[in-house]
Amino acid sequence: MTDHALLLVNLGSPASTSVADVRSYLNQFLMDPYVIDLPWPVRRLLVSLILIKRPEQSAHAYASIWWEEGSPLVVLSRRLQQAMTAQWSHGPVELAMRYGEPSIETKLVQLAAQGHKKITLAPLYPQFADSTVTTVIEEARRVVREKQLDVQFSVLQPFYDQPEYLDALVASAKPYLQQDYDHLLLSFHGLPERHLTKIDPTGHHCFKSDHCCQNASPEVLATCYRAQCLRTASEFAKRLGLPDGKWSVSFQSRLGRAKWIEPYTEARLDELAGMGVKKVLVMCPAFVADCIETLEEIGDRGKELFREAGGEELVLVPCLNDDPQWARALSALCERAPLAL
Repeated sequence: MTDHALLLVNLGSPASTSVADVRSYLNQFLMDPYVIDLPWPVRRLLVSLILIKRPEQSAHAYASIWWEEGSPLVVLSRRLQQAMTAQWSHGPVELAMRYGEPSIETKLVQLAAQGHKKITLAPLYPQFADSTVTTVIEEARRVVREKQLDVQFSVLQPFYDQPEYLDALVASAKPYLQQDYDHLLLSFHGLPERHLTKIDPTGHHCFKSDHCCQNASPEVLATCYRAQCLRTASEFAKRLGLPDGKWSVSFQSRLGRAKWIEPYTEARLDELAGMGVKKVLVMCPAFVADCIETLEEIGDRGKELFREAGGEELVLVPCLNDDPQWARALSALCERAPLAL
């Protein structure tokens, strides 16, 4: 028996669409200091205020996209896990969620108890951010430390510019891009600007000019989420030969009053409709599995916003999900995952 396990980790989901389950999930998610990076007392007060009304609103949103088998994110992640078992020959392939169940702690303890001393940790996020990649790694470290697990980690690195990932993304989008359409919008998940500026190694890169992220140095590119998103978009467009003006980039899912990275997806959809765009395709390359941010925020609310602004049709291009080429690509990427010190 081989003993090198693979642990896929995605964001997570409420256990159900009940307000109580959504509140519990949101509390765990928003209290993560990597998500809301404020001192604990301030974060606790802010999250408590958010939890007054947000759970009921979010519960309605989850209910509108919930599948018979459960949360789309969890169901699709499980399908990817199953597809990966045929690709990863070194040991078992398990799935954990950073928030909700199955937890990282549960799965790591289980794998260690089964005698697996080597584990490749695979955060399923193409681009780097503290609120996605770092929090997964730190939670795994916490579990190993507190549970005194005898395991050795390799960690999948952000793969925003890796050929296997880009080729899978291109292949999944081609059937949609071969149809008639006016514009392709690549909508990435947004972040507060301060999440980028506080980890800028140069101290002067972010938002000093319109072109700073397009021309980011390797040092900056290593941790700049916006620069990595723009690199994914440009490499994707280059592979398909998309002309300038036929595609653009935006950022979605703002929360609170902080300044978030721009341009905002809602504003861009409104702008495109005002420019006479009638059919827009929208891809969400910051996600590898469809979820509330793609299915409800773009597929439902984005579609309604675009039509109200004068557009006619918004087509949501599905995420990679459990696509066979993506499973092969992910396995190749995980094979190269470096040892975590």
